[in-house]
Amino acid sequence: MIEKRDFYIDGAWVPPVAGKDYPVIDPATEEQVAVISLGGQADTDAAVAAARAAFPSWAATSPAERKTVLQNVLKVYERHADAMAEAIRAEMGAPHDLAHDAQAPSMPWALQDAIDHMEMIEWEAPLGDHAPNDRIIREPIGVVGMITPWNWPISQIALKVFPAMAAGCTMILKPSEEAPLSGVLFAEILHEAGVPAGVFNMVNGDGVGVGSQLSVHDDVDMISFTGSTRAGKLITKAAAETLKRVRLELGGKGANLIFADADAKAVKRGVMHCMQNTGQSCNAPTRMLVERSRYEEAVAEAVAAAELIKVGPTTETGRHLGPVVNKAQWDKIQGLIEVGMNEARCVAGGPGLPDGVNRGYYVRPTIFADVSNDMEIAQQEIFGPVLSIIPFEDEADAIRIANDTPYGLTNYAQTADGARRKRLGRALRSGMVEMNGQSRGAGSPFGGVKMSGDAREGGIYGIEEYLEVKAVSGWPD
Repeated sequence: MIEKRDFYIDGAWVPPVAGKDYPVIDPATEEQVAVISLGGQADTDAAVAAARAAFPSWAATSPAERKTVLQNVLKVYERHADAMAEAIRAEMGAPHDLAHDAQAPSMPWALQDAIDHMEMIEWEAPLGDHAPNDRIIREPIGVVGMITPWNWPISQIALKVFPAMAAGCTMILKPSEEAPLSGVLFAEILHEAGVPAGVFNMVNGDGVGVGSQLSVHDDVDMISFTGSTRAGKLITKAAAETLKRVRLELGGKGANLIFADADAKAVKRGVMHCMQNTGQSCNAPTRMLVERSRYEEAVAEAVAAAELIKVGPTTETGRHLGPVVNKAQWDKIQGLIEVGMNEARCVAGGPGLPDGVNRGYYVRPTIFADVSNDMEIAQQEIFGPVLSIIPFEDEADAIRIANDTPYGLTNYAQTADGARRKRLGRALRSGMVEMNGQSRGAGSPFGGVKMSGDAREGGIYGIEEYLEVKAVSGWPD
């Protein structure tokens, strides 16, 4: 069994002051694979002090110097890519191919993105021709507390740490206690790459402990959080006393609008996207809105697509689904599936373990038809492989239903009508809109509106999250 009780503080691995052992469970086998420590106030204080002490010298480095450090991290990562994928597979149940082809590679993708886009930041720039002696300076906000989730563990760490480092900030990371092994390996990679002591620190813990301690800490200037909307509200309230900046990337209940003129693969594509990562993605298109004239056909296509989805061991290759992260999550999903059984028409899947499965937190890929948007399964973020199909009458009706949610992360649209796509791109209330299966390009910001939070991660926008704007007059010629 793996033992990773130490924390990474001020460039060294140190034992917790008063740690509490916490088991790491492989959700595919329900067996313990590792043990970590949950930190306490003394550990949090030590990490914050290290970050605070390192900030002046790191903030004073040039962008070119910081870029060199990031490039070193990229080189070191390549030697640990397989180990990173294996850590993610074991800690949160990502199947082999997903772990190796999408989950682990999200770290170098985010790192290269930060390297590329820090070149585009105007670190010092004139205000304008009307004020030749005025300068606008962009400088790091300071010490950042980062709280990351378990569903895309290394992706969310990388999307926070590397832009913050590029900006000149120092930081304390609290990875999810449900998926901590990737975070530990991440710290080992940064240490090997020669990141200066105190710039990056990591303390394992839970939300009630280390998470709350970072949120209220006087010496933390900003909190960057990815997780549930409920936790995001609590963090915002806790951080208000110190007026620190808070950036939140929260939940979603994405609508996928399928019009009658959508391409032949639109429904299958929507089902597969919803089920990816066993439905544990905040930007999953979990509400499929279908134009009435194509509705029954779409339901049949969705059922056919669901029948192609298999579940299986995470150690095997293939495109099958793995388990959800833990028993509590499994129970929550099962409860909402039972709600759906009473609200709508279950056309695929349903409650209980998949056929042939007798251990592991596996969920049957489930589809509900004849859903109305006021049903609980249409309003709640289920965070599992569960899709709701809702009919709509026309474009205005589709927009109304799509926007009738407290969330606003990602919406999707499938239509051959270019003019309609423009209207939908403007009318859908979400931080992101993806159409006709085309992914957003490199540098496009990830983030939402409403109860999905206000963060913008990736590209130049992700670096700007960690910068303050300073106005200076009397600048010499």
